[in-house]
Amino acid sequence: MLGAIIGDIVGSRFEFGEAPKKDFTLFTDDCGYTDDTICTVAIADAILHERSYQESLRDWCHRYPRPMGGYGGRFQDWLESDDPHPYGSYGNGSAMRVSPVGWLFQDYHDVMNEAKASAACTHNSEEGITGAQCVATVIYWLRTCRINRDEVESAVQRNFHYSLPTIEEVMKIGRTGHFDATCSETVPMAVRCFLESENFEDAVRKAVLADGDTDTKGAITGSIAEAYFDIPDNITEKALSYLPKDMLEIIDEFIDTIGKE
Repeated sequence: MLGAIIGDIVGSRFEFGEAPKKDFTLFTDDCGYTDDTICTVAIADAILHERSYQESLRDWCHRYPRPMGGYGGRFQDWLESDDPHPYGSYGNGSAMRVSPVGWLFQDYHDVMNEAKASAACTHNSEEGITGAQCVATVIYWLRTCRINRDEVESAVQRNFHYSLPTIEEVMKIGRTGHFDATCSETVPMAVRCFLESENFEDAVRKAVLADGDTDTKGAITGSIAEAYFDIPDNITEKALSYLPKDMLEIIDEFIDTIGKE
């Protein structure tokens, strides 16, 4: 969860701005949390307090109606509806918010079922659900040592039918100006950025340098990298300094809960 939030904040200033350059500064005054962080906190809150995913997402997004970069159009309509229904999205929003599921459930089948439920209140397409399940399951596999990093690519291909691009392809796609907005694009690229990284910071940097949907690619890559690498304390502390009190309270409760497992 912290990895997703860090990746979101680091990538936030590049999504609609200039392309990132090598050795870019991780945190500046132009950074901020986006809908990725708000929705990630909402998923954690839902699990920790036994709320429905729909209720928690709508609650948190109504608390913060104008995040940096805004909400997607159909998601905004869903938030404003008096009678919200899933709208078949296959966008990467289901994958960027799912990381708490990979940490807070202790059985593979529970992780798969809860990842599906966290997606399906909005992203009830096969692609939207698969993206969420893939990210949550890779986190679960890595943090519980069910598989090692060398086995991730084949496990993702076998279980979720994603073919991962090379890191060269990841970097080329973003630099062409293509904006990777779907699960089927962003999730495989994020997994590859993790697999080619040397540490947590390097993973997030690679994801952001790939350009395109920088905050979401950073969030998904960061969420996976957190399950394998230690996050430097100074990076965590700086990222958390951007967040309001109620988000920090959920994050503290999340950390306390996984620390007890």
